[in-house]
Amino acid sequence: MNKKTKDNVVMFAGGRKSILELAEYFEDYYKHFNKKDGYDTNFSLDEKEDVVNALLRKSVIERCGLSFAAEEPVENWFNYTSVKEALFGVVNMLVDMVLPESIIDSIGLYTDVRTIGWGDSTSFDVEPRDLWLVSKAGNAQRTSEVHKQFRGQVTITPENHEFTVGVSMYRVLAGKESLANFVTKAVRSIETAVTVEAYTAFQTAMAALDSTATTGLLVSGYSQPSLIRLCEQVSAWNGGAKPIVAGTATALLNVLPDDANYRYFLNDTYATLGYMPVINGYDVMRLPQVAKIQTEFDRVLSDGYLWIVSPSAQKLLKLVLEGNMLANTSGVWDRADLTQTSTLMKRWGVKVCTNAVAGTIVL
Repeated sequence: MNKKTKDNVVMFAGGRKSILELAEYFEDYYKHFNKKDGYDTNFSLDEKEDVVNALLRKSVIERCGLSFAAEEPVENWFNYTSVKEALFGVVNMLVDMVLPESIIDSIGLYTDVRTIGWGDSTSFDVEPRDLWLVSKAGNAQRTSEVHKQFRGQVTITPENHEFTVGVSMYRVLAGKESLANFVTKAVRSIETAVTVEAYTAFQTAMAALDSTATTGLLVSGYSQPSLIRLCEQVSAWNGGAKPIVAGTATALLNVLPDDANYRYFLNDTYATLGYMPVINGYDVMRLPQVAKIQTEFDRVLSDGYLWIVSPSAQKLLKLVLEGNMLANTSGVWDRADLTQTSTLMKRWGVKVCTNAVAGTIVL
């Protein structure tokens, strides 16, 4: 985790070692659950889940200050309002801890992800990318045409997003339902919602590019010369920043040399990756597909586009995550079946905000 996130965890822990230990173990568990790089391979996912759940129970007890609760029957815990508050306080901390880096893994190629506090400013300055025109002048000419550039400014106002889930406090406290799995699913749900918004904004902006012949940034139909021309164009107008070719795995199947005489073997990179990692010196990157959960088995990213972007130039999108996650949980005795509903809330906003140039090839 980055320094800011680590500082937030330390502040939340308030010196409680169990919470710091929980944060460390949950980060490893989450990486293992999502098959991300860097997790401990010496233990199985089930073993890690048992450890995280045990640490969650211990952290809740220490957080609410009821040190004697560990010795009481689970059913007595229902009488302590502080248990519910401490439980979802710890859950919110874990979600906020892993969410930013999880989102960066999905959309970090073209999105600048920032976390801000409640009510902080979310205005971004956009510097002009144009250079000043240099022209020939006579020896007796004191000045040329006066040029003046102005910064633009884009404001992003985060909006509240929420989802409500049913939770059986008894089963959670009794260890029959996994809190580790619950927190992981909460992170993935928010991550998917954020990614869908970012992908939608990205695709909309890229589809609206100018398609003027020879100078436009949107090209209809793939060919190797048009791809290389667009890469050179994007690089030149981004101050020399090297672009990459990005798209879904299906879209990248089209990125091939125009020469039909090439051959590849079953152990070649193209056969193992499913696409060419480099074409004419430009890197090719696969964008992870995301489920469009509103429609069964639908996907968010279109297979009909190739995008040319320069990651080292200014990112095309700005994503702002405001404040910490909040939870509104009903009382234990509010429902006849003794289940609770918990509404998890997170504020974020995303918008196209850049002076960088990017290109699109419509397949």
